[in-house]
Amino acid sequence: MGAPSKTDTRMTAEAFMTWYDMQPDGPRYELLDGAVHKAEAERLIHARTKARVHDQFIRQIEARHLPCEALPDGMAIHIDEETVFEPDALVRCGPPLPDDATLIADPLIVVEVASPSTQRIDAVVKFTRYFRNPSIVHYLIVIPTARSVIHHARAVDGRIVSVGYEGGAVRLEPPGLDLDLADLFPVESAA
Repeated sequence: MGAPSKTDTRMTAEAFMTWYDMQPDGPRYELLDGAVHKAEAERLIHARTKARVHDQFIRQIEARHLPCEALPDGMAIHIDEETVFEPDALVRCGPPLPDDATLIADPLIVVEVASPSTQRIDAVVKFTRYFRNPSIVHYLIVIPTARSVIHHARAVDGRIVSVGYEGGAVRLEPPGLDLDLADLFPVESAA
């Protein structure tokens, strides 16, 4: 998430989605506290990492016959009346949504791939905001430069439990998925 864009008016989530649908293809935008923010250009390591996350989720959902779907970036999540985020990947479970849906109300897992310029926003701002959506159980911050994952999970009692991983697999229960760090950060991509 970059600096606020040059829109003079604050927007609601509903107005933002209407405005966003009218924008030409190109940059991605998010809404934070009513202000529009343009996403920064991605580096190759970011694109590869989010593709690997999405691929792992898709393969496991299909292999385990889960009533879920993994979606890449491009889908927006309604947080509150003035905040809409577009994560790098998400998983939602339940009946299929209409093909023309642009806003996901009920994600179970959201993933942000951090870059040096977004790490603070992902770790602080988005962390506190994502859990305002009651359907979100898992928020993963993937840090490719450190080859690590921070898993924030909503416990049954409502507490948020955070665990860092530098190896092994992150278990995501529900819905019964694993994010394998060896597949996420293959040796050949080590820099």
